[in-house]
Amino acid sequence: MDILTIGGILLFLMLLLLSGGVWIAMTLAICGWVGQAFFTTTQPGLNLFSAFWESNASWELAALPLFIWMGEILFRTKLSEEMFTGLAPWLGRVPGRLFHTTILGCGIFGSVSGSSAATCATIAKVSLPELKKRGYNEKIALGSLATAGTLGILIPPSITMVVYAVAADASIIRIFLAGFLPGIVLMLLFSGYIAWWSMRNKAQMPPAEPVTSFREKLRLSKNLIPCALLIIFICWSLLAGWATATECAAYGVVGALALALWSRSLTWANFNEALMGSARTSCMIMFILAGAAFLTKTMAFTGVPRELAEWVGSLNLSPYSLIACLVVVYLVLGTALDGISMIVLTAAVVMPMIQKAGFDLVWFGIFVILLVEIAEVTPPVGFNLFVLQNMTGKDSNVIARAAIPFFMCLVVCIALITLFPQIVTIVPDLVMGKVK
Repeated sequence: MDILTIGGILLFLMLLLLSGGVWIAMTLAICGWVGQAFFTTTQPGLNLFSAFWESNASWELAALPLFIWMGEILFRTKLSEEMFTGLAPWLGRVPGRLFHTTILGCGIFGSVSGSSAATCATIAKVSLPELKKRGYNEKIALGSLATAGTLGILIPPSITMVVYAVAADASIIRIFLAGFLPGIVLMLLFSGYIAWWSMRNKAQMPPAEPVTSFREKLRLSKNLIPCALLIIFICWSLLAGWATATECAAYGVVGALALALWSRSLTWANFNEALMGSARTSCMIMFILAGAAFLTKTMAFTGVPRELAEWVGSLNLSPYSLIACLVVVYLVLGTALDGISMIVLTAAVVMPMIQKAGFDLVWFGIFVILLVEIAEVTPPVGFNLFVLQNMTGKDSNVIARAAIPFFMCLVVCIALITLFPQIVTIVPDLVMGKVK
């Protein structure tokens, strides 16, 4: 049977199972089994066991549950709220004032949680009531929260980055380092739009608040400083090459527990909730990775990725044409799948195409993560939209419309890293060059 026909059959089966509500991991494993059982001469049972073991018996993957646990600790204690409270007094004179706390709060919390949904939920819990009480425009607040929450998967350390690095067999540290500068650029784009909107719509901004003394600002920021120091320590350990990603994740967990104890917000109840929450999320992601690894073996046995890569090469597409095609593919997938599923579902097929076209896998990782960020705010399956819908009672489509200007900031960021790939590669090249 023709290779592309086999690929089409497996793709149809995958879509059929997904539309029927079958778990992502089970769908991947079933498609892998069918592909090997009917289209190859290999033994699917033997390959199933080896794929499940090889995909999860990874030292690099050990960072995943640790980063998730660290985010759960901060999410379920008072530390996240205190971070927002400490940020607010420093923004009184900036155009947009407290609107920027959503961007800065999501950026800071996202750097330690690694989760888009956790970042969005945490910052929304403390910022929405405060902004509403002070008379800030609710539409801008919702739009900025929905999109800035996605910074949790772009600013390292990030769960999605770890999953991509494992799926693409790329360096986790290089992927982490590559996310810093695009994350800063995206935060500047978000804040730039807020500043522009506030200057154009002064009538919709609340009156300026009384000026806070420097001493009062420091008092309110006393609990922000330890969290900031923890983040700086984790990031510096990566940048300086003092620790691996897994070791940094372990430091983050120990630091988060120490800060929670110091602030007297850690109890046996929220400790148990954080531990169980991280276990459930980690098992779900690892199950998906195992199913994806089995499907990858099937793709390798059937030769579908190789044929697709050669077909793409025969089309002689320019780099921008290939990128444009992939943007469309990922945007379509983003309307129905979460980010991790998008990565593991497409890795076996897309990675050979990317390598054949001569793209850097680290750059492509950040490119994909930005597209995943767009998927987080794209109806009907936009996780951040669901988070805010549950918290505010507003329809997800209303929140999606409020996020459109910030959605365009994401598009601009994708265009910038495509036109200027050095935005992604310069930090890992410089740092890893020094490390070597």
